[in-house]
Order: sequence, then structure tokens, then C-alpha cells
Amino acid sequence: MSIHDVIKSDIEANDVVLFMKGTPQFPMCGFSGQVVQILDYLGVPYKGVNVLENDDIRQGIKDFSNWPTIPQLYVKGEFVGGCDIVREMFQSGELQTHLTDKGVAVKQAAKA
Repeated sequence: MSIHDVIKSDIEANDVVLFMKGTPQFPMCGFSGQVVQILDYLGVPYKGVNVLENDDIRQGIKDFSNWPTIPQLYVKGEFVGGCDIVREMFQSGELQTHLTDKGVAVKQAAKA
């Protein structure tokens, strides 16, 4: 199984996947930590994949998404973006709407 297949399998097997530096319990960079805070605030269940544990995944996810930075958020198999995009979507309420539209339960609704 190639690293591309491993990444694809994780994304397909979980509604929300965050490829990050560190773990949801212990983020190892500020950008990963910000996305964790947003997802935790929204009460969204997600799988965190620590790219620091595997260099193949660390480079592989960048190649997979054609996106140069980590963290990377996927919802229902679709690449959403990195920290800046996720933060902007959250602040505008777009992230909450996107998750709900995709069938992912959100505890904190978008502010009207």
C-alpha cells in the first residue's frame, strides 16, 4: 500500500481528518493548535494524524493535496484548507455551515 493509499484511506474512513503537527491533545505548532481549538469549540469529532511521526505522511499529504503547508483539514473526503482558510471560514460562519451541509454534527451553530 502506497503512502497515497494510506492517506486516501484515512480521509475516506473518517468524516473529518486533520493532518497536523502533534496530536489533538498536544499540538506541536501554533497553526495546528488553532485548528484543533476551532474543531473542539465546534464539538466536531475528528481524527488527528500526526505528520511528525512519519516523514512519508508529512510529505505525502502535501503531494496528495498539492498544498505546501500543514495543518490540512479534510471534511467528507474534501480538502478544506490550512489554518488561515479554516480560521477565516470559522470567523465568518462558513465552516459551521460547510460542516452541517456535509452532514457533520456541529455543537456550536454559526452566528447569524
